[in-house]
Amino acid sequence: MFTLDQLPKSIQTKINEIEKDTESQQLIGKPGYTAIDESTLYDSIISLALEKNVLLKGPTGSGKTKLAETLSSIFCQPMHSINCSIDLDAEALLGFKTIDNKDGKATIEFVPGPVIQAMKKGHLLYIDEINMAKPETLPILNGVLDYRKTITNPFTGEVVQAKKGFGVIAAINEGYVGTVPLNEALKNRFVVIDVPYVQGDVLFNVLKEQSQLTDEKLLKNYVTLSADLIALVQAGNLSEEAASVRALIDTCDLSLFLPPLRAIQRGIVEKLEDDREKAAILNVAQTLFD
Repeated sequence: MFTLDQLPKSIQTKINEIEKDTESQQLIGKPGYTAIDESTLYDSIISLALEKNVLLKGPTGSGKTKLAETLSSIFCQPMHSINCSIDLDAEALLGFKTIDNKDGKATIEFVPGPVIQAMKKGHLLYIDEINMAKPETLPILNGVLDYRKTITNPFTGEVVQAKKGFGVIAAINEGYVGTVPLNEALKNRFVVIDVPYVQGDVLFNVLKEQSQLTDEKLLKNYVTLSADLIALVQAGNLSEEAASVRALIDTCDLSLFLPPLRAIQRGIVEKLEDDREKAAILNVAQTLFD
């Protein structure tokens, strides 16, 4: 089990020196990420402590968001999130102007978005599915992501310099439907961390700790189910979301009150659209749960 004592003393000092924001505790992520290879978490911590931007690369359901939350917890830093889509624009990133009424007078106020908030407060910024955004939207962040850590707010003209402690974590799922290749100039601004699927004994412990299911025989069967689904994903016969740890935890919880096959139907199968994929999962499940 990874502990902070494994980090070099200089990195521990850097983490401890970050100013803690006691007013935004509700934005600090919950820990819980567990990896097959501890270097995944270790290297992410080192990179953030050295003020590098971290790009988490892995399949859907491999735990990229949970890793980001765990990093937020370790650094005791609130985290502001951006969920990228084709509709993402500068206002969603930086903020927007609105009309406010003060003392009977209408005034124009700027409401800061997640980028501006994280920079000014020295918080973490999490950009989920960064390659879902339109390529023309992201260059606005170039100055934020390089050594300058600054941006000129186009809505106010203010030059914003990131406060000490500011860090950026992004997540990417390459080849997923709706994604586009990340611009090389943008990608070059990140340290890339591979986040593989959690499997075997590590997955067993994750399910035991994060689900409500306590039946060890059932938990072991779900670990086997996960391994079989991952094999189908890697062979190109199943969508990545079918092997999601999040979906598996849902299924474990349902198993407290539903037969396993019905829990799998509700927690995993019905989240998919393709009838052939649904049938494939049920075929695998029926060999494990009679």
